[in-house]
Amino acid sequence: MLFVSIQELEAAINYWRSQSPAIGEELHLCPEAAALAKPYALMIVQGAQRVPMDVLDEAARVAIQNFFKNTHTN
Repeated sequence: MLFVSIQELEAAINYWRSQSPAIGEELHLCPEAAALAKPYALMIVQGAQRVPMDVLDEAARVAIQNFFKNTHTN
């Protein structure tokens, strides 16, 4: 089973925010950052340090996988 750490989620949120900054007066997050914000917040509330990838919804899973692909190329 693959896991993602809270630090990786935070880095991914920051990455997506830098790629597509929040817009409008309401400062809406881009879809990728928004998808990762919910599991990140739940981990903070629960005091969890990592979460299984398979519990992430589709949008969050794609966002974290694309973050890894875009930032961990050799």
